[in-house]
Amino acid sequence: MLTLKQIDVYYGNIQALWQVSLSVKEGEVIAIVGSNGAGKSTILRTISGLIKPKKGSIEFDSKRIDPLSPDEIVRRGISMVPEGRELFPRMSVLENLELGAAYIESAYRQTGDSLSWVHSLFPILQERSSQFAGTLSGGEQQMVAIGRALMSRPKILMLDEPSLGLAPLMVAEVFKTTAKVSQEGVTILLVEQNVRQSLKMAHRAYVLENGRIVMEGMGKDLMTNKHVKEAYLGL
Repeated sequence: MLTLKQIDVYYGNIQALWQVSLSVKEGEVIAIVGSNGAGKSTILRTISGLIKPKKGSIEFDSKRIDPLSPDEIVRRGISMVPEGRELFPRMSVLENLELGAAYIESAYRQTGDSLSWVHSLFPILQERSSQFAGTLSGGEQQMVAIGRALMSRPKILMLDEPSLGLAPLMVAEVFKTTAKVSQEGVTILLVEQNVRQSLKMAHRAYVLENGRIVMEGMGKDLMTNKHVKEAYLGL
């Protein structure tokens, strides 16, 4: 479904990713784990077209997408929930959600159905429809960000640190909802600081260190790997 082949990425003259290759199959939950600054978010930003690789290629549904603009990549079926959420704080919850479908013709035609779907996942957002997004709690804002991305009806949903800054109860809710989205047929690519929860949820995972993938495997298998336990699970 999605394949990265030997990706090199630079910020100016500074190389951030070295020959990164990974694959995502339809229906999977794939986690990318690693320490802060390892390049996890850079991978998502490169897939979404916000950064262009200097070498390598990205294919989605057997077609190259790395030359495409970010808006065209969204139209092809890949949406990202960015770190920090990036909502419009002085717009209502409903307006923020509707923006997710506003510029994609096929998604725009399904706005009503998509809103009903998002409200079924996050009932609180229906109650908060007319409230300014900037007045919501951090957890509720994350719900809006995920809901906005789902409004585009993506085939792949990419989540960049969805639990960052949230209270433990809301972290559990975010993972619960992510699992539900996956069960409803949306493929998930997850970057998350909570390595334990990520590996529990993931079918497969990649370990990224200093811009290089150093390990990959089933999520449950990596949880028992000695290096992963020592470096990321505190065991």
